[in-house]
Amino acid sequence: MNGPYTRKRSSTLTQLIHTIQPYLHQYGYLAVFAAIFLEDFGVPMPGETMLIAASLLAPTGALNIYLLIAVAWAAAVLGDNTGYAIGRFGGRRLVLSIGKYLFLTPKRLAYAERFFERRGAAVVIIARFIEVLRQLNGIIAGIVEMSWLKFLLYNAIGAGLWVGTWSTLFYLLGRKAEQYGSLLKKLQYVLLGALGLALIVWLVVRLCRRRSHPVET
Repeated sequence: MNGPYTRKRSSTLTQLIHTIQPYLHQYGYLAVFAAIFLEDFGVPMPGETMLIAASLLAPTGALNIYLLIAVAWAAAVLGDNTGYAIGRFGGRRLVLSIGKYLFLTPKRLAYAERFFERRGAAVVIIARFIEVLRQLNGIIAGIVEMSWLKFLLYNAIGAGLWVGTWSTLFYLLGRKAEQYGSLLKKLQYVLLGALGLALIVWLVVRLCRRRSHPVET
């Protein structure tokens, strides 16, 4: 039995999509590219919601799903690399000076920097599925001076997983996806947990190999 709270939650995604759809009808792929690109270096934009709305619209023939995936992936990669350049060449001082516009406090930045330094490349991949980290992972990777080629590789993989997951799910579910918005939102945490488990297994295997084959001095 559905209560008022359930109906309210299920209508939230519907309202967001209805708000965004006029921009999609008018600007098409450009609206998708701009929203995702700007969101990915900290500008408050509904990039993920725009991707979902566009994927729902694709079955009507207004957008081609394959071109949509390509545009969204390119925007995600370029947006994060713009953030990387801001962090790498502007440094912490520049980022903190504009932090109030990006909802970034010194405390949150310091925490994120420590997180990146410990987990590096894995964070770049899973950050796509985590609010705030999705917007700031490029900036922080630049600040901690992660290798650009490494960042580019893992960022491209993460963008592919993120775009592929949401666009495919909502395209296949079509207009009925609005009914399952809260369920599908939870899937990102399942995927995140699976990626985290895979990382732990990889670290354990690597540690065991080091212990079984110590470096000779």
